[in-house]
Amino acid sequence: MTLTPTPTSAALAGVFSAIVWPLLWSRFGGTASAGSLELILATLAVIALPAHAFVVGFGRGGSAVGTMDRALLKRVGAWFAAAAVTALIAGALRG
Repeated sequence: MTLTPTPTSAALAGVFSAIVWPLLWSRFGGTASAGSLELILATLAVIALPAHAFVVGFGRGGSAVGTMDRALLKRVGAWFAAAAVTALIAGALRG
């Protein structure tokens, strides 16, 4: 499967991660169960997989070893920025 990620898809993945992570933490995280298998699997399914798919992609890499992939850096930046802005907005709305 080939998926060509874009800064927009990376930003949407960041928004998704920022919205879903607090829900996961409230469901599976907390005090004694912070390292629970359910939390780990949920994190992989709703944070890591979308981030990989929509930021890195599933196609073969085109950059040579030792070179900087500027497009990937832009997508990672878009992912982090969108997640941070979404988290700040959600926190402000919660009070």
